[in-house]
Amino acid sequence: MDAIDRRILACLQEDATQPLDALAAQVGLSPSPLWRRIRKLEEAGVIVRRVALLDPDRLNVGVTVFVMVRTSRHEADWARHFCEAVSKIPEVVELWRMSGQVDYLLRVVVPDIAAYDRVYKRLIAVADLYDVSSSFAMERIKNTTALPLDYA
Repeated sequence: MDAIDRRILACLQEDATQPLDALAAQVGLSPSPLWRRIRKLEEAGVIVRRVALLDPDRLNVGVTVFVMVRTSRHEADWARHFCEAVSKIPEVVELWRMSGQVDYLLRVVVPDIAAYDRVYKRLIAVADLYDVSSSFAMERIKNTTALPLDYA
């Protein structure tokens, strides 16, 4: 990966809907070589997919809850079942297996506390859990999907 690839990625992270000609002008290539580089980045798995970012407030899911799950079960079958079941809950938009005091961290988006309570009840029905604690986000200070490219 070279500086041109990093510029392409930076531009795509900012706005992947740009016309190819506009993107080519930004990175200093003509459209054909640019398209070849994009395809190469896709084939290498660097570009995983192109998506639209939606406004959670306008979709009535402006409440973000971080849910910390601790379990006393660490068998592979239990973990697979738990992760598959939790992944099917649409309000859970991120699921992370963690090190340290918490085994799993979930990011949940809902319209209000009552909706979160319904998600919580579905979550605790999924598997035997030792502890589930929730923290409601008060303010979104930084929220980006753009990854740093200096390490690539």
